[in-house]
Amino acid sequence: MLAHHARLMAAAGHDVRIVAGRGEQACLPVPFVSLPLADSRHPRVEALKAEMDAERSPPELERLTSDLESALRKELESADVTIAHNVCSLHKNLALTAALRNLQRSGALRRLILWHHDLAWTTPRYQSELHPGYPWDLLRTDWGAEHVVVSATRRLELAQLLRIPAEQIAVVPNGVDAARLLKLEPESLDLIHRLHLDRADPILLLPVRLTPRKNIELALRVLAELRRAFPEAALIVTGPPGPHNPANAGYFERLLALRGELRLEGATHFLAEVREGFLPDEVIADLYQIADLLFLPSKEEGFGIPLLEAAFHRLPAFCADIPTLRELGGGEVAYFGLDDEPQDIAGRIVERLRCYPDHSLRARAWRQSTWEAVYARCIAPLIEP
Repeated sequence: MLAHHARLMAAAGHDVRIVAGRGEQACLPVPFVSLPLADSRHPRVEALKAEMDAERSPPELERLTSDLESALRKELESADVTIAHNVCSLHKNLALTAALRNLQRSGALRRLILWHHDLAWTTPRYQSELHPGYPWDLLRTDWGAEHVVVSATRRLELAQLLRIPAEQIAVVPNGVDAARLLKLEPESLDLIHRLHLDRADPILLLPVRLTPRKNIELALRVLAELRRAFPEAALIVTGPPGPHNPANAGYFERLLALRGELRLEGATHFLAEVREGFLPDEVIADLYQIADLLFLPSKEEGFGIPLLEAAFHRLPAFCADIPTLRELGGGEVAYFGLDDEPQDIAGRIVERLRCYPDHSLRARAWRQSTWEAVYARCIAPLIEP
C-alpha cells in the first residue's frame, strides 16, 4: 500500500520518500530510507515490548525514544507533509509512537497525518498487552493532528476512542492494483485509459473482423437502446476490416456513419481506428476479462470461437440464434432472433444485468477502487494545497 501511495504521489509531481524500519529500494521511483529502530522486529524493540506487555516501563523506553526522535528529526523536519501509517494506532513499537509525538509537540513537523488501519485499543486480542498510562495512552489520545482511516467502520471506532467528531476524520479506502491482479498487458492498459473503459458500464465485447456477415450494425443499434438504461454502456469491436474483400472498407465507412448517426462516438470503439492489424491474443484475453458481455449478432458463422473463449473467461454471451452458434452454445447461451428489434434485445440485456449484483459490484470496483481512482478521489485532495 505504501508503495502504491508513493508511486502515485511521485507521478503527480510530489517529492516523495518512504521511511521504514524494514524494506528495500526495489523498483519504486522514490527513495527508500532505512530506519532500523523503526522496525517492530528490531531486537531492542522486541525486548522493550516484552517488558512493557508485562506492564513495566523500563529505562530503555526513554533511551530508545530519544534515539528514534533524533533519527526521525533528520528525515522528517524538511518534509511539508509527514504521513505515519499505524504508528499511532498499534503498540508494536511504542518508542516510535512516543518519538513521533515528541516531534509533533515540539513543532518539528510542519504537517502530520496519522493514517490508521488497525486500532489496538478496540481490538480484543491486544487488550492483555495494553495498560493505563504512558505510553499506551498515546494510542487513544487525540494529538491534534489530522486523522485518516480506511473505512467508515474504522472512522466510528476512532471517533469514539479519541472522543472527537467523526467529521474530523477522513476516510481513504485501500485500492486494488487491477493491472497486476488481472495480469493486464501494457497495450491493454493503454486501451483502457485511452478509451476510458474503466468508466464504461457495461462493456459489450464483439471480437470480430469488420465484415458485413458479422452484422455489426445491429450491435450499434442495440447499444444505442441499451444506453437509455445504462448511459455509460460501451461496445468494443476488436478486429480490422476483413482482408479478402475490398468492399469491407466501404462497410467500415458505413459503420462509422451509423455510429455518428446514433451519437455513439464515445461509446463504440472500433480498435481498427487506434491500431493497425490484429490485436495480440494476450490483449484480446484482457478484453474478455474487463468486458461484461460477449455480444455476437452474426448472420453467418462457420464455428464461433468467441463463445468458447467467453466460456473460459466466465463471460455471459448473447448471440444471434443461428444454427452454428446454437450448436456450439447449447442451452447455456442467451439467444436473440436476427429479426428481433434492437430495443427488445437491449431490454433482455438490461434484465440480465439487473438480476446479477456481481455486475454492479464489478462496475463500481473499476470506477472507485483501483489505486488510480482512490488517489484521484481521496488522496490527492488530502495532500495537495
